[in-house]
Amino acid sequence: MTTLASPSETSPAAASQAGLSFGLSDEQRLIVQTVRDYCQAKVAPLSAEYDRSGEYPRQQLRGLAELGLLGATVPEEWGGAGLDSVTYALCLEEIAAADASVAVIVSVQNGLPEGMLLRYGSDAQKERYLRPLATGAHLGAFCLTESGAGSDAASLRLKATADGEHWVLNGSKAWITSGNQADTYLVLARTGGPGARGVSCFIVEKGTPGLSFGRPEEKLGLHAAHTTSVTFDAVRVPAASMLGQEGQGLTIALACLDAGRVGIAMQALGIARAAFEHAARYALTREQFGRPIAENQGVSFKIADMAARIEGARLVALKAAWLKDQGAPYSREASIAKLLASEAAVDVTREAIQVFGGNGYSREYPVERLYRDAKITEIYEGTSEIQRMVISRSVFADFGS
Repeated sequence: MTTLASPSETSPAAASQAGLSFGLSDEQRLIVQTVRDYCQAKVAPLSAEYDRSGEYPRQQLRGLAELGLLGATVPEEWGGAGLDSVTYALCLEEIAAADASVAVIVSVQNGLPEGMLLRYGSDAQKERYLRPLATGAHLGAFCLTESGAGSDAASLRLKATADGEHWVLNGSKAWITSGNQADTYLVLARTGGPGARGVSCFIVEKGTPGLSFGRPEEKLGLHAAHTTSVTFDAVRVPAASMLGQEGQGLTIALACLDAGRVGIAMQALGIARAAFEHAARYALTREQFGRPIAENQGVSFKIADMAARIEGARLVALKAAWLKDQGAPYSREASIAKLLASEAAVDVTREAIQVFGGNGYSREYPVERLYRDAKITEIYEGTSEIQRMVISRSVFADFGS
């Protein structure tokens, strides 16, 4: 496996833009800069092509796997890179700044299948499923959402019925990232009565009879990150494939969604930062009325607002990641980070198009793709409205309401 801490110079401008002044150690700086260098050289140049073709980015994922980033926070004993959450968060920003489609696949892999297996899996499950995920030999998918169960996860209907030493799964899931590409699926299914306590989690391997996939959804953005339906038609799995205890499924999922939300926040920040950098460079070179448009206050104030929103959201996201590393509660911070970063990404990319003017509306320039990629960050892994619910409930709890 290629070492992440390879020598590299970090320019003051790059360090500022990537948030590298956040009290990082020399080793952390080297890791993040190495990932930045790799992504700008190997991932970013392919992003427009993959957006147009919709091809799944296995080439880019293989390179990131060699760097250890498909098992970034998994301990080395299970095949991962053993990174702390802050370093991983900054690495994810670098991946997203190069290609958001690649970043969401990496974020899902690290935050949900691997996080759930690491925290709740038996040693046998970790050896069979976590290790190949962490090394990048396998890809993982998280199957929670259904056509009638999105924000209301407790209303899911996919059914798992006990049959001797096996469970039989029937139903379908929707909007599953890497649905047709993954090797290992973490599936939430109803094993009991209505509500959250009737839901359990199962590990399902690709190739299991009865498991099938729909065509990739035709989406506004993230074209290279395939999203499909997953159908379970009498899918039979051994009892040993249950993760955790019966009825513990939503507890397992929700325990790991906070990390996933920090991941989406960093993805959103990578998108926003890329748009900001493109807009700033363009403003310095594009001339109108005999001078660069950067000298016009209407443009320069947009650039200032972009910088401020990105920096503010990044600090909250890194605080959430730091709290996770300390073993402290971070649900509120994760929701605040996802809310601020996703809304910043949508606003920053929109304003970047405005800075580019008519050129920004053309696929010849990258900002229109970044705008399309940004929108989904306000929706998946908990909409902005859900984040506001989480935050407000936490605030009221502090006041004893």
